Amino acid sequence: MTETPLPPDAQPGTRLVLHRLVGLYFVAAIVYMFASLTGGLIMALQLTDLNPLKGIEFFSPGRWRMIHTNAIAYGFIANAFLGALHWAVPRLTLKPVLSVKLSWFIFLAWQVVVLSTAVGILFGQAQGLEWGETPVWIDPLAQAGLVLVAINFMTPIMKMKGPMYVSLWYFIAAFVWTNLTYAMGNFLPEYLICGVGAGAIGGMFIHDLVGLFVTPLGWGLMYYFVPIILKKPMWSHALSLVGFWGLAFFYPLTGIHHFLYTPIPMFLQYGAVISTIAVEFVVTTVIINFFGTIWGSSWSAFKNLPIRWFYTGMVFYFLTCLQCAFQTTLTFQAIIHFSDWVVGHAHMVMFGVFVFWQFGMMVYLFPRIWQTEWYSTRLLEWHYWLSTIGLTLMISALILVGVFQGFSWATLDLWEESIRISMPFWMVRIAAGLIIIAGQVCFAYNLYRTYLLSRRTVKAPGA
Repeated sequence: MTETPLPPDAQPGTRLVLHRLVGLYFVAAIVYMFASLTGGLIMALQLTDLNPLKGIEFFSPGRWRMIHTNAIAYGFIANAFLGALHWAVPRLTLKPVLSVKLSWFIFLAWQVVVLSTAVGILFGQAQGLEWGETPVWIDPLAQAGLVLVAINFMTPIMKMKGPMYVSLWYFIAAFVWTNLTYAMGNFLPEYLICGVGAGAIGGMFIHDLVGLFVTPLGWGLMYYFVPIILKKPMWSHALSLVGFWGLAFFYPLTGIHHFLYTPIPMFLQYGAVISTIAVEFVVTTVIINFFGTIWGSSWSAFKNLPIRWFYTGMVFYFLTCLQCAFQTTLTFQAIIHFSDWVVGHAHMVMFGVFVFWQFGMMVYLFPRIWQTEWYSTRLLEWHYWLSTIGLTLMISALILVGVFQGFSWATLDLWEESIRISMPFWMVRIAAGLIIIAGQVCFAYNLYRTYLLSRRTVKAPGA
């Protein structure tokens, strides 16, 4: 594979894309994936009274549940996105990032932030905010890191002349929104706002992390990778802009739907309901655009594994938003509030959408980073199918048991009755989780053997 040529104004001796750094971001993400899976398995075993680590404080399910969510969000997803951005932004702008040294510093600093967060949580220093459990003393460091990320990537984008491709629109928005969202969720409730106001901000923070951090980066990278792999332009440039502006306009208020039937003013609750339903229409335009793009090349979804990961994630994204449009209504919310339906919903979007997209990027990029083919295409297939089957089984069990739990509580059954109803479904969740873990083991082993092949390829010319 040949290197991308440097633009005229690039510094001598530098490469447009930092291949090694991209690979290290991906490897770090996979390590955190296994930490997250460990936390999820501990929690699942605890619910069925099968936890072999009962009584050990540092392995208490409550703490490892937070490790589970933080490792997937800030460990896997954030690292994988930073790696993919180091690949995509220089190619889209034909300019390197502001500073190679800054890129390496951000990589090391972000690992310190994620690991320090895990240590703080295990030692009981977590904040009482969903997705914002990061200990108070780490928040300023994480915020500073996000600012540096924005500066490093925004500089080459701002140097561009002429119209920008839609991916860059999403990236610019993500850099701005992520900083505002993180500051809103981690500083306002902690220092400035309390009571119902803090609850409303906490709800917006939960969802805005998904909609204003993960979603714009995810869709922006899909707009980059899908046309390249399919070797055809997007079906509609106009629909890509509708999707972008619809996200910007409707998404920020949706998070309050996590707190329906609370003292938060009803006009805010109604606004969240309307915004959430509107987001489904916006998402539909994006899905139509991508399926219009693959129309006529549908066989690619079967024979091209990265495309299969991408489009499987898009199907899950549509189902997630459709599900959200229903569950956010006051009538539906009265049934599934606080039930495992919400847990299944969260797994569908975080793992089934964004993690799937990032696996597709990794499958596509690792051979280009290491300049060698995958060790085993069969293991790649096992990784895809075990992940997809395991996730489908898990979310089906959790969504279904959520309905049963809601009706059990609505009929004022004893709490123990809802536990009895849930137990078979929780056993299915354990089995599904083990299937997912088996898929990631296949991928990690395949990646290790591919790395060994790449080292042999490098040494071969001098042998």
